[in-house]
Amino acid sequence: MFTPLKLVAFSEEQPARLLAIYLIEQGIKAEYQYSANEYSHVVMLLESTDQNKAKQLAEEFVINPNNVKYQTAAWQSGETVKLMTKQYFSVGKTVADLKQAPFTSSILVICLVIYLLAMVGVSSPYSWLKIQPFTSLLETGQWWRVLGPALLHFSVLHIAFNLLWWWTLGKQIEKTFGLSSLLALFIFSAAASNVAQLLVSGSNFGGLSGVVYALVGCVWWLGWLKPSWGLSLPKPIIGFLLVWLIVGYLDFLPVHMANTAHTVGLICGCLFAWFLVTRAKNASIK
Repeated sequence: MFTPLKLVAFSEEQPARLLAIYLIEQGIKAEYQYSANEYSHVVMLLESTDQNKAKQLAEEFVINPNNVKYQTAAWQSGETVKLMTKQYFSVGKTVADLKQAPFTSSILVICLVIYLLAMVGVSSPYSWLKIQPFTSLLETGQWWRVLGPALLHFSVLHIAFNLLWWWTLGKQIEKTFGLSSLLALFIFSAAASNVAQLLVSGSNFGGLSGVVYALVGCVWWLGWLKPSWGLSLPKPIIGFLLVWLIVGYLDFLPVHMANTAHTVGLICGCLFAWFLVTRAKNASIK
């Protein structure tokens, strides 16, 4: 008979509970226990056959306890465990995050600068980036305008919502697959969603939300197609974003939403997730 083995101990309860939940989700028999000492919050292993895998997963957790896959496991199990951060803001950590995700950071800064310029009366970037009908694009050759609307925002809530999701999901994709993959997803989803919205409603629109929905679709489907990669979104968040997409089509909000761009962006993200998984399979075969 196997005696329960102490796998890892923490000085706080939250990480111990989060790791225990994740191990259980991975099919490993584990449990959280409390003991009266300095590292009093313990994750116990209940089966000897799980030792090697459990040790590897525990080491991964200690290295990066804030990975979204651990919180996702908690959501799916019905728990509400969250890691508590001791420091709400750190200049050093923020700069490090910006350096680790340069493309994500660049788009964020560009959107902010364009919006702030407009706030002080400098609207020329809007006229340079606004999309034009295809007849005009053929005459002027200004094809950057196909991507331009993704960088334009019209209110504080608009830009805050989009940049929050862009930063949260974009940096995950960039860190996992590299700058080139996020750049490709940005160009693909921005071009497709902007052109689709142009054809449906004309040129008076803007916002990063088509790309944001592409990020949502990509991370969502990667969590389903390749859960071992550790990228996923909690089901309640996916549900909220899909409901928000439907609400846009009902057209009872005081603002008009670029619904076509949102839908096309979501489809682009799902397709890109399939592309990433297929590319990885082909690479492993070779």
